[in-house]
Order: sequence, then C-alpha cells, then structure tokens
Amino acid sequence: MTSTSPPPGLARFNALEESAALAVLHEACASTTWAKHLLAARPYATADDLYAAGDAAMAELTAADLDEAMAGHPPIGRPQPGDPTSAREQRGMAGASEELKAQMLELNLAYQEKFGHVFLICATGRTGEEMRDAVRERLANAPEQEREIVRTELGKINRIRLARLVESGVDG
Repeated sequence: MTSTSPPPGLARFNALEESAALAVLHEACASTTWAKHLLAARPYATADDLYAAGDAAMAELTAADLDEAMAGHPPIGRPQPGDPTSAREQRGMAGASEELKAQMLELNLAYQEKFGHVFLICATGRTGEEMRDAVRERLANAPEQEREIVRTELGKINRIRLARLVESGVDG
C-alpha cells in the first residue's frame, strides 16, 4: 500500500502550533470540548479521518457543550456583521422579501422562547422559504427530540466548515 500525503490544507492544519490550531477549530465550532477532541487526534492522514473525528466528538458533546456550540451561531436571517462565514452560510436569506424576513424573526423568537436557544439548521444551500418551513415544523418537536436534531445540524455545519479548511487551508 502506498502512502500519500494529506491535502495541502490539512497538512497546514496538522502543522499549526496548538493554540493556532485550536483557534482554527473554534472558527468551525464554538464548542471547546469538540475543538480539543479534534486537536488531540492530530495529525490527520486524510480529510475523512478529520471528518470522522469531528463526527465522533459531536456525538459525545454534553448538553452544556451543545449550548456552547450553539452560542457561536447567529439567528437565521441575521448573520453576524462582518462575518463572511455566517453570511455565506445564510445566503438563502440574503435576497428574501421583507415579509419572509419578518416571518423568520417571529419564528426565531418563538423557537428561542420554547427551546431556550437559537434555531440551528445547516443553512448552506437552503432557500429562505425552506428554512422558514423547517423552523415551523421543528417548533412542534419535544425538547429532547429537538436537541438531537440540533446535534445533527451542528455536525453537518462542522463538516462543511472542516471541508473548507481542508480545501483552502487555514488562511482561507
């Protein structure tokens, strides 16, 4: 079996000093536990190894860890000013009508009132209408069911962000 080197972005990540690597991982997910889990498993031979470590770490997060991870996400329809990642991921709301934006604000507030945290969905590639419909549907969930949906959605977001790291490196 022939040994291959990791993709350039992954190789740069593997070579980072611990504090710099931790900062990069925090850009992908605000959970310190998740980031430290991935940091401890370096170096990664392949992108799939990194994704698997991310998935395993996500599965082990406690309720407090999930809260910390969710705190790093702005409400749908209100990306953080100056945050290109947030704006890119929520692109489906960028051209939404004022009516749809108002509906999302109302639904976000209802969701936060019920569940105590921001509505979290992997928004990449979704239209504003799809996100609105998803929050409407998820408002009917029990808190325990919603918590596991949030865990799944965070895992999807983290994979997309880790893929961007692997593809473009730590600078981009």
